[in-house]
Amino acid sequence: MPFSQEIMDVVIPATFVGPKATFTGMKDSEAHLTTFHMQMMLVGGSDVVRCKLFMSTLVGTTMDWFISLPDGHVTSFAQLSKLFREQYIANRAPPPNSYDLFDVRQYQGESLKEFVNCFGAQLVKLNTKDETMMVHAFKKGICLGLFSESLIRSRRKTFGEIRRRAVAHIATVGEVNEKCACVVPTRPRVPACAQPMRVHEAATEKSAPLKKQPYEPQKLQTKGRARENKPLGHNFVVKLKDLIVVPNIEERFKMPPKTDKKLGPHKDAWCEFHQAFGHPIRHCFALGHQLDELVKSGFLNDYLAEPQRAETPAASGED
Repeated sequence: MPFSQEIMDVVIPATFVGPKATFTGMKDSEAHLTTFHMQMMLVGGSDVVRCKLFMSTLVGTTMDWFISLPDGHVTSFAQLSKLFREQYIANRAPPPNSYDLFDVRQYQGESLKEFVNCFGAQLVKLNTKDETMMVHAFKKGICLGLFSESLIRSRRKTFGEIRRRAVAHIATVGEVNEKCACVVPTRPRVPACAQPMRVHEAATEKSAPLKKQPYEPQKLQTKGRARENKPLGHNFVVKLKDLIVVPNIEERFKMPPKTDKKLGPHKDAWCEFHQAFGHPIRHCFALGHQLDELVKSGFLNDYLAEPQRAETPAASGED
């Protein structure tokens, strides 16, 4: 045996649990030694015990190499580790380079969560402290989208800020997807009770069936007043129908009561804010005025693109 007589005389108790790592000669030898050291730290053991247990991790051709060593040649674990490194030095992985961060790219269809975890794992391997390089490499590797556009606008200086912003964005997208996937139950409307007639009206008026009156759009008095009541036009990085269902934004709106009336001259146009026909959501005055207040307060800065004033007047909704 390659072990010296001193090592051979030591008996390892049968209850002693050794490491479970194995080495076949195809992986990184340094990584195998690191794994063996970490597992031995948990169970303990002397230098002699480490020698014998390390031999038990060798499999196949690696065990043949160990047996081919001269008898009594190995006297310590440090010597055995040195012989092991020299034998399998070709398997050693190249030293990490900080510029390897730029090789981490987000693939098509890969989620932001998966990319952040992959990028973080590469940071652990490289152990770099250059914040500027980390921020630049992350922006370089992420695909074009809402989050990447928000990073360009906000200009974060540290990777910690980017990570926190990514976690918040992932949570928001998850809530939006969950809300969109929910099926809204249908419930029949309770018919409204007719108001009782006054005494003199009941005596003079004849009962007649109620007739539905066609919708007549309200005429504005002056053009100057129409321009004064018209909300400002803003360009957002998402569609209005998607913006109003974002959880932290939805709670800021004063939602109008539901109605069966047509709220505008366009009978086929649907407004997701009023949940009624009559005008498209981009021409909704009630939503436009509330968006003006949120933009003015700075609450929608992350969703706001280059501001642009609307060119055509919006159809008014029922506020």
